[in-house]
Amino acid sequence: MPEQHAAMLEIAKQVNKARQAAGWSQNELADRAGVSRPSVVRVERGDDVNTATLGKIADVLGLTVRVSPQLD
Repeated sequence: MPEQHAAMLEIAKQVNKARQAAGWSQNELADRAGVSRPSVVRVERGDDVNTATLGKIADVLGLTVRVSPQLD
């Protein structure tokens, strides 16, 4: 589970960085992505969110969500 949390924190960092680069507030990102502001906050905190929400936010920011196998 620690690897999963680390991955969510990296996603949070990238989403926050992209949002700020676009010059958008959390409210504006939420409106553009069609999600609630609390959902944006959860993503930017690295909390668990559903993939549909994460996909909408990533799409609006021009980011790609990728799943890859874990290396042992």
